[in-house]
Amino acid sequence: MFDDYTSFSNSTAFSPLRVIETKPAISVVGLGYVGAVSTACLSRLGYRVVGVDLDASKVANIAEGKSPIHEKSLEEFLTSGVDDGLISATDDLVQAVIDTDVTFVSVGTPTAADGGCDHSYIDAAARAIGRGLAQKDGFHVIVMRCSIPPGVTMGFMTPIIEETSGLKAGEDFGVCFNPEFLREGVAVEDFFAPPKTVIGANDPRSANILARIYESVDDAPIITSVETAEMVKYVDNVWHATKVCFANEVGRLCKPLGVDSHDVMDVFVQDTKLNLSPYYLKPGFAYGGSCLPKEVRAVSYIGQKMGVNLPMIDALGQSNATHIETAVDMVRKTGAKTVGVLGLAFKPGTDDLRESPILEVIAALNAEGVKVVVHDQAITPATPLEGQLAYVRHGSPGLQALAQDLSGMLRADLEDVTQEAETLIVTHAHAAYRDAVEQAGGKPVIDLVRIAKDTPQSPAYEGIGW
Repeated sequence: MFDDYTSFSNSTAFSPLRVIETKPAISVVGLGYVGAVSTACLSRLGYRVVGVDLDASKVANIAEGKSPIHEKSLEEFLTSGVDDGLISATDDLVQAVIDTDVTFVSVGTPTAADGGCDHSYIDAAARAIGRGLAQKDGFHVIVMRCSIPPGVTMGFMTPIIEETSGLKAGEDFGVCFNPEFLREGVAVEDFFAPPKTVIGANDPRSANILARIYESVDDAPIITSVETAEMVKYVDNVWHATKVCFANEVGRLCKPLGVDSHDVMDVFVQDTKLNLSPYYLKPGFAYGGSCLPKEVRAVSYIGQKMGVNLPMIDALGQSNATHIETAVDMVRKTGAKTVGVLGLAFKPGTDDLRESPILEVIAALNAEGVKVVVHDQAITPATPLEGQLAYVRHGSPGLQALAQDLSGMLRADLEDVTQEAETLIVTHAHAAYRDAVEQAGGKPVIDLVRIAKDTPQSPAYEGIGW
């Protein structure tokens, strides 16, 4: 019924080679918040949309152009879509699949009894979709939009559709994961001006078909894997919850101190270089240095003295310590008796050892009898430590424990470390260290910094968060 595209990219650079000559018809399964908004807005873009739900009242409302929820502009768009003959509604998902080219799945995924995700509505929808696919010709694309754990789209829903239809995903039909980023109250606005459009797809044909549907609202969608797209939705919402809790803890702390928390946060959000930016938001090693550790402890201490409960701020130190212990465990599992550390300072290009998190790893290994040899671009055995030791006498147990031994661990020549060590730990993304990892010759490598975007494809290589 419609043409697809042949180009495919794993980045935002996306250039379809062929155009759709006829707009695909779209079925939307689940007429709750996301489904109702999608139905209305897709019709506004000129698509014929069939809304599907088992709830008779929702079906009746959509069919009459009435909104099942209170949302700005939604009823206006639904009424217009019905009047223009673009919107219809039914409880028959099988027939809706037969009559359309693309199916958006927006069914409920409530919390299960065990705290996980209830997949029962996905199961039912997948079986009906499969029965519909078995009765039609042509390439049909199923677009999952529910919030679900990574792996559910391809590992749960898709096998059910394949079994029920007798068809093969990626060949006979396509599967995508397309998370929604709609804020209640301004959901219609967000549909037409999205913060981002993420399309998770494992075949280029499906990705291109879905990208074309969104072309008029976002001509540069982010094309990625299904599993990455699934995880992005969860990470986005957990981050938003984190921001809410953080701001509320700031408010609870400011109030007894007589400080206006809104004044504080008004200043805070004006920093878009560090505070509201990608900075600090890539998985890597633990935080350290002269500021973050001591000031997290200070704020926690102020809260305790004021009798204010700050569980999120209090937990930061515990989370950081857990990350450090994770690195120690990764090294332990290699069984190495001599370990080489590439990068000692808390930040590359400095000789600042104050609360450098790798010191805690070295101290733990040293206490267990593991020999540690170290190289750093800016630190030598002659680097004075007295001032740094005095500064962190109450804060950095690792530096205190290693004060007498550290100079003996340092090597001026990088090659001395790589040859002597049985396992390498990389903490600085330095070109020389990247070369050393590539030439490690099968030695285990524990990467705490993501030494390269394209990680080494070696069973001996392991990243702490990738």
